[in-house]
Amino acid sequence: MEKTAILAITKNGIKIAKELKEKFSSWEVFAPNKFSDGNTSVNWYADNTSTKIVELFKSNDALVCLFSLGAVVRLISPHLKDKKTDPAVIVIDDKAQFVISTLSGHLGGANKLTNDIADRLGATPVITTAADVNKTIAVDLVGKDFGWKIDDDSNVTKISAFMVNEEKIGVYQNCGRKDWWGDKLPANVTIYPTINELKNSDSKGCLIITDEIVDDGLLQNSVVYRPPSLVVGVGLHWDTTKETIKDGLMRCMNEFKLSEKSITKFVSIKKEKDVVGLAELAKEISKPIEYFEKEELASISTPNPSKTVQTFEGTASVSEAAAIKSSGGELVVEKQKFPPNLTIAIARIRN
Repeated sequence: MEKTAILAITKNGIKIAKELKEKFSSWEVFAPNKFSDGNTSVNWYADNTSTKIVELFKSNDALVCLFSLGAVVRLISPHLKDKKTDPAVIVIDDKAQFVISTLSGHLGGANKLTNDIADRLGATPVITTAADVNKTIAVDLVGKDFGWKIDDDSNVTKISAFMVNEEKIGVYQNCGRKDWWGDKLPANVTIYPTINELKNSDSKGCLIITDEIVDDGLLQNSVVYRPPSLVVGVGLHWDTTKETIKDGLMRCMNEFKLSEKSITKFVSIKKEKDVVGLAELAKEISKPIEYFEKEELASISTPNPSKTVQTFEGTASVSEAAAIKSSGGELVVEKQKFPPNLTIAIARIRN
């Protein structure tokens, strides 16, 4: 966790908090100043605990509370919003016998943090999330460590219920890391090599991992994941505008039925000055730009080389060559031309 606070309100709790601070040095410890012993590793506060816990709840990624579960629930409950934004909350009893994952177990990381703390303290972790208890796939966490995005989370709860109740789940994947499920898939999960086979299966729920647009007929009982798998190669002039590039890109994505959520970067040829239009678009959609020297691109074999590009750029291909080189994979969109001076090619990263 980037920012974690420990809140202790008893002498025993403060002792455990100090032990945690030794094991997790970046964490901050907070305790009432009436127990102050001058230890500078503790933030001694004068506020009442009901005020302090709200402050810490709103300003941290995780909150570890060393007092009763019931008290913690009562104090934080008026401030809960949703599992996407609430911090992880962990409760530890006054003797450090149990470490309880209390809030934001999956998305907030409380379950993992609970196990980490219990391991360090020699305590018993208490986790009640069904996917963890049943050792099955946590639908809302698939690919999270790899930067995958859920396209629409409205079906997550329903498909999660299918998963933990061992209903038939079908999986289709055409991009992204293949090792997301660990060593062994649950018995109720089947991987299908094509989207059509998944569509024609008797799966009650589906996990679809793709950078392609999914047929509406599958979406009702599916969760779709978008890995950062697409590299957009751009050939352009120094004055090509952001609007021109964006329009060309969206036309490519629509025509070839690709999701813009899977774009991971733009790539192009290194020029004397960066093209302002490309830099502006990259900033607008929060994607990086990678540049290659002309000699690097000239060595890449492409399906659509151009003598004109060779004359002006010193390499027969910019958009295709840059996309292929950066991705290490294959083109899914060969060079598309957009007057007066833009070309776009898209490659899928090899995994």
